[in-house]
Amino acid sequence: MRILRGGCELEERLRFSVLGPVRAWRGEDEVRLGPPQQRAVLVVLLLAEGSQVSADSLVHAVWGTEVPASAPGILRGYVHRLRKLLEPGRDPASSMIRHTGNGYRLRTSPHELDLRVFQELLAEAGRNRAVKDLEGAVKCWQDALGLWRGTALAGVGGDFAQNTRRRLEELRLSTQAARITAELDLGNHTQAAAELAGLVGEHPLDERFRELLMLALYRSGRQAAALETYREAQTLLSDDLGVDPGPALQAMYQSVLRADSGLLAPPVTTGAASAPAPAPVPAPSVTVPAQLPAALPVFVGRAAELAEVLGLPSGGTVVVGAVAGTAGVGKTAFAVHWARQIADRFPGGQLYVNLRGFDPLGPPVSPEHALRTLMESLGTDERRLPQDIDALTGLYRTLLTGKRVLLLLDNARDAAQVRPLLPGAPGCLVIATSRNRLTGLIAVDGAHSLNLDVLSVPEARELLARRIGQQRVVAEPDLVEEIIDRCARLPLALAVTAARAATRPAVPLAAIAAELRDSAGGLDAFHDGDTAADVRAVFSWSYHAHTPDAARLFRLLALHPGPDITLPAAASLAGRTVPRTRQLLGELLQTHLVDEVAPGRYASHDLLRAYATELTDAVDPPERIRAARQRMFDHYLHTAHEAAALTNRARALIPLAPATEGVRAERFHADTARAAAWFAAEQAVLLAIVEQTATHRYDVHTWQFAWALSNHLHLRGLWKEEESAHRAGMEAATRLGDRSAQAYAHRGLGTATAGLGRFAEAAEHAERAIELFTASGDLRACAESYRTLAWAAEQQGDLKAALGAAQRSLALFRTCEDREGDGRRGRAATASALNAVGWNHVLLGQHRQALDNCRQALALCLELGDDINAAHTWDSIGHAHHHLEDHDEAVTAFGHALALYRQHAGVPWFTGGTLMRLGDTCLSAGDQDAARTAWTEGLDIMEQLGHADAEHLRTRLRRLDEPDGPSRDGLQP
Repeated sequence: MRILRGGCELEERLRFSVLGPVRAWRGEDEVRLGPPQQRAVLVVLLLAEGSQVSADSLVHAVWGTEVPASAPGILRGYVHRLRKLLEPGRDPASSMIRHTGNGYRLRTSPHELDLRVFQELLAEAGRNRAVKDLEGAVKCWQDALGLWRGTALAGVGGDFAQNTRRRLEELRLSTQAARITAELDLGNHTQAAAELAGLVGEHPLDERFRELLMLALYRSGRQAAALETYREAQTLLSDDLGVDPGPALQAMYQSVLRADSGLLAPPVTTGAASAPAPAPVPAPSVTVPAQLPAALPVFVGRAAELAEVLGLPSGGTVVVGAVAGTAGVGKTAFAVHWARQIADRFPGGQLYVNLRGFDPLGPPVSPEHALRTLMESLGTDERRLPQDIDALTGLYRTLLTGKRVLLLLDNARDAAQVRPLLPGAPGCLVIATSRNRLTGLIAVDGAHSLNLDVLSVPEARELLARRIGQQRVVAEPDLVEEIIDRCARLPLALAVTAARAATRPAVPLAAIAAELRDSAGGLDAFHDGDTAADVRAVFSWSYHAHTPDAARLFRLLALHPGPDITLPAAASLAGRTVPRTRQLLGELLQTHLVDEVAPGRYASHDLLRAYATELTDAVDPPERIRAARQRMFDHYLHTAHEAAALTNRARALIPLAPATEGVRAERFHADTARAAAWFAAEQAVLLAIVEQTATHRYDVHTWQFAWALSNHLHLRGLWKEEESAHRAGMEAATRLGDRSAQAYAHRGLGTATAGLGRFAEAAEHAERAIELFTASGDLRACAESYRTLAWAAEQQGDLKAALGAAQRSLALFRTCEDREGDGRRGRAATASALNAVGWNHVLLGQHRQALDNCRQALALCLELGDDINAAHTWDSIGHAHHHLEDHDEAVTAFGHALALYRQHAGVPWFTGGTLMRLGDTCLSAGDQDAARTAWTEGLDIMEQLGHADAEHLRTRLRRLDEPDGPSRDGLQP
């Protein structure tokens, strides 16, 4: 905007600040930005740095998961008012906030946003450090930190702001650590020690500041004080978290203890040319991902294509390189080769996901699953990820904002599969490969398209020469030309052919060409125009070279849903012993028909799986295929059943039919940790197996798989997956006409729908399960169903009904004990029911009665070594003491619960609830700081789970900051 002052036209520049309260200035005058939600819209547009932000993304950032129906209209109103506030009188068509496509874009110059200035100063500091100008680097870091005016994005709420605020705070702390490291290498030890002591007090669990403080104290001649700093950290971490100091802090302790000369400061010099290299900045707590697959040992040709893509910009905007081409043309090899050449430009790391867009045996990887995989690789705890796809996308883009990360998205089905995985802010490069041309990414997202063709004849000849030797290629040039022609110059076909020739050096190329000639007719889907060669013939050589047993295993592996298979599962599928199966897999590995993608996990390229599927249909009779599927399903069902028995010791077990002969189900030898780890590692496979059993109408397996998976999915808060499994189980049970199976499916659906917040539906399922179990006389299962009904009634606010259901559950469990004896599992169930009754007494204000029930439950849990139910019971005891105003007792009980939950990392939902109640108690005891700490940690967990209690925690934290302060009633919702 231009104005006249003193007869001269001056530009009234806009400036924005997010490193503190969100503010804006027009010239010297501050602009009032309106309510928090309107400021949230401005923040999202500012952080996009000129990139388009979809209306859906803005709505999510403003309202999170609770989006009102009128949100689109309200959003347009916010944008309209921001335009008027920032540029009064300007035509919207020329406004800095432009409507583009289905969203908005705000264009600013780098110097107009304090965060951009901060980032530029960090980059300049890095350049100074690289040329050994430590004083220049320190000056840049000081200037950058001077831009902060308090908590980032202050005055803006919601998930987007919370996640961004957390990331920016970590960036600020990392900058402080980098500056102080340089100060130490400049010899400012005493000054640095004083500053670090303050930082350690502010961030007592941040080990990098303690490590630097130890170094500063040691260099100041205070070795004893440095050692005492370590011992303080050791005590604090043990008391608060139950863990030891990290490797870096331990290494510093050992170095100080033995007065390692390497700790001494380098000679101090000044000037960019002579300054010594600074000590490295302490490593971040999360490992930088480096997931690119290994490059091919032999990569030839593609010079023109490489020159084209290497000329693409890799910063300032999101660039998508869409690499397309037919199967086997070498898209992945090319993308990996390109990515490895430019990986050093992306200090934030390199991520890789195989999207399986054209997998012949299963659906493509969903964007939601891919997002979860990527965010786990970026250091996010999978148990804390939100359920909603839009929330996942928003969190993912927040994590990438400000980072320079390279993403290789391999084997995409279409643009719709890729688009949710695109970062929302500058600095990243996405390389997507697909058999599809991905025209949607090109047209809508501005992707750079590159279509890979088959190799040229000279390139194909070079590939063969590099793999089988120049001498053989030169000796028989005509036969080489025929082989190239028969392989259609397709890199994959040429590579397999070359491997075949290399392993048979005595066989002349004439014999290789003859085999190709005689094996005409291949994988029809991968013909390329008029090319006569066929990839199927190439694959057949490796296949036919194997023993009959190895060839049979290769075919049967096509029945597995993937993404990969373990050795015991492969043994069950084949009906062979584990040692024999290991030998057979070794054979297949030699010819690359199978790859060991991780220790003990095996997979094949999708073309090879397609070929194996064709072979299975052609070679194996239907009864052999059915038998193999039966063994595979039995393997996973019997293994999951044993794992479920270990991970929930209070749950009644369903009976299974004996496993088919040849099944090698895995055994855990009473090791609960191993059983839980198996569930985590096989989760994707197990969910796919449920779908396969439903598709092939193995109905008994389907409902029993849903039962076996239920507890694992519930503890992780994966209620959508739990519901889907039990829906399949219900359909299977209905087809079977098995009323007991229907009852189990109803109970599972009751638990899943309650987790999803559909409590009325949950109660209906629980009541139907009770009805069916009562009719069948299964009292133990009926008791468990009353537990589900109690939970649903509690969440609906009917506390008397909830207590009644819990008491009925306890009575039935005790009846079972009288009839069946007090086995460990029955006693664990009784303990769980006692705690449920106690919990409901607390809710009804009957606190002394609650403590009586819970203490009985706790004694049983401790006797049985049932940690999870003991944690639940300690939580109930803490809640009762809270209401009795026994605050010390309550805090102690909650502490016991948290310690047990943290030993079992798969229970974030329970941990978050206990933290919420612990904060209430701390507030009632007058300790606002402790309340804030507990609620902040609990909010982080509940936000990641997408749980409704997140809003209650936000309310608690907000009231802590109100001028009059909160009351001490725990801010009960």
